[in-house]
Amino acid sequence: MSYANIRLEIAGETARVTLARPDKLNPLDWSTVKELRGAVAEIEADARIRFVVVTGEGRSFSAGGDLEGYLRLYREPAEFQAFLDDFYAMLAGIERARAIWIAAVNGVTVAGGIELLLACDMAIAGASARIGDGHLNFGQLPGAGGSQRLPRAIGLLRAKHLMLTGELLDAQTALHWGLVTKVVPDAELDAAVDAWIAALGAKSGAGLAGAKRLANMTLDLGYEEGLKAEIAFVHRYATTEPDATEGLIAFKEKRAPRFRRD
Repeated sequence: MSYANIRLEIAGETARVTLARPDKLNPLDWSTVKELRGAVAEIEADARIRFVVVTGEGRSFSAGGDLEGYLRLYREPAEFQAFLDDFYAMLAGIERARAIWIAAVNGVTVAGGIELLLACDMAIAGASARIGDGHLNFGQLPGAGGSQRLPRAIGLLRAKHLMLTGELLDAQTALHWGLVTKVVPDAELDAAVDAWIAALGAKSGAGLAGAKRLANMTLDLGYEEGLKAEIAFVHRYATTEPDATEGLIAFKEKRAPRFRRD
């Protein structure tokens, strides 16, 4: 698939997806959402890729949807539904992906931008980042999962605060609230992401995918149902996944594990 609004770069086990319309603050319009959906599928089909970094070019991660484009879509209900379906499928693809997705949050991150961030597995921000919901500032509502993912990420009251006020949080406040887990100087953002990937790269790929799946069960299952699902998943993993046995043998032999790379 060819891309006009994003860049997809693959180097070894890592893919980098860059929203590449900095003049418009990297909008998540329909054409960009379609490209992102294609990139998610392309990455997932490549078994070599274990990590994906998503970021924005210029001074914004993403300022959200194309509000002028929405005027046309709102007058075409079937097309607007198709746009929402594409956005849902793209973000769900990130959540369900085998690879670990890391949001490298630079600059303004609002509306659809925060919805993209929330679908990722990990998030790190540059010090200049400003993160918020912002939909209601223009009479809009989150339609790409933000109303569901945001309360799960930071709690109901804080989520309502962001949704109702449209406030943009500075990076340190976003860290305190749990929207990101680390803040670094802007110039160090890429290096910090690379350090995360280097540390994660030493771990079992099957284990990383399994941990991601277990954590995401909380989004779909009740507490007791989730506990039972965890038992079933971990039993299958421990008794069939070679990396699980290799980790224990390595501990016993006092050496570093030699996890599979496929």
